[in-house]
Amino acid sequence: MTTRFSLLFRLKKPKNYTKGNKLVYMRLTVNAERTEISVNREFDPIRWNTKSGRATGTKEDAKTLNAYLDTLQIKVHEIHRELLAENEVITAEKIKNKLKGIGEEKSPMLLKVFSEHNQQMKILIQNNAYAKGTLTHFETTYKHTVAFLQWKYKLSDILVTKVDYGFISDFEFYLKANVCAHNSAMKYLGDLKKIVLICVKRSWIERDPFLGYKMTRREVQKEFLVEEELEAIAGKQFLTERLSLVRDIFLFSCYTGLAYSNVKKLKRSEIRIGIDKKKWLFIQRKKSHTPAPVPLLPIALEILDKYRDHPKCVNKNIVLPVLSNQKMNEYLKEIADVCEITKTLTYHTARHTFATTVTLNNDVPIESVSKMLGHKSLKQTQHYAKVLNKKVSEDMKILSEKLSLNFSENRLRKVQ
Repeated sequence: MTTRFSLLFRLKKPKNYTKGNKLVYMRLTVNAERTEISVNREFDPIRWNTKSGRATGTKEDAKTLNAYLDTLQIKVHEIHRELLAENEVITAEKIKNKLKGIGEEKSPMLLKVFSEHNQQMKILIQNNAYAKGTLTHFETTYKHTVAFLQWKYKLSDILVTKVDYGFISDFEFYLKANVCAHNSAMKYLGDLKKIVLICVKRSWIERDPFLGYKMTRREVQKEFLVEEELEAIAGKQFLTERLSLVRDIFLFSCYTGLAYSNVKKLKRSEIRIGIDKKKWLFIQRKKSHTPAPVPLLPIALEILDKYRDHPKCVNKNIVLPVLSNQKMNEYLKEIADVCEITKTLTYHTARHTFATTVTLNNDVPIESVSKMLGHKSLKQTQHYAKVLNKKVSEDMKILSEKLSLNFSENRLRKVQ
């Protein structure tokens, strides 16, 4: 909506005025609607410029008054700009009230609440209530929210009551257009939703603006290795020790399902005798803080035995001499090239391989796989569960034989 807006400072006679200083007023005019506000200052009318609305001369009192009036004018223009950005109906009275703080909403500012949440999370990390990666993600979302407010509203912060369906929709558009792809945008929106729900629970927002807002993630095909690729990596003779080391650690996760963070800190004390009198891993998933008991397969036991006397393992009482995640992923790409594997190989590929090729496609029930992966629900495990063509072939072969048998029996009955 187009608005005609003007601001003027003028002098006004006080009651029972005869001579001397006059009161300074600010006149606001919006679409022919006018209101006046006393600025609680007075000045000599002889030294006042009516046209410019400012004191004249170089005396200190004139300079001080003009500086004060300039500050007020900036504040008014800022209020006007905020109302425009928020699509509010602009009136002279509304600008006057906001300048005086009349009727100001008592709800806090969004970024202030967000910042306090992140500070609390930083403290709770020390008690292992959150992982550092979780805090990093919230801090990134905070930065994107700051940038969005500048991009969309030209504001440094916004009242939480202004976060509505339109705000969320515009934020999603901003993320997808300027920052990231769909699934990452959904993650950032999920972080914002947590902050908004805090405001809802504290009655700062009457209604959850995310209610009814669709935040579905698109299915992403995660890479995993099939049996032939696993065998190619396991049987390859590497010329360098570093590639052999990385291969062994990677294979260990392929046959245990452990994520990088769990393998890196895996201690010897976490390998104990299980219910079947054989060696098991008894760990707690770093990400979900849930137990993940895993019976050790023969190839995993061989790898553990191979590095039992490694100096780094002995000195730090750890199971495997794991390199940094960056180095592991860098060398895994070399291993893929040497083994002529065209898939993008990362350390997380091992976890998907364990869930898919090693367990589910060897008829291990999904409930058991979920337990070993340390998932809180089967829904998480289904994210990993990809059925191989070999499994489909075997299942269809059984079905085919069953249908052929039924067909033969039916034909035999008809002949009889």
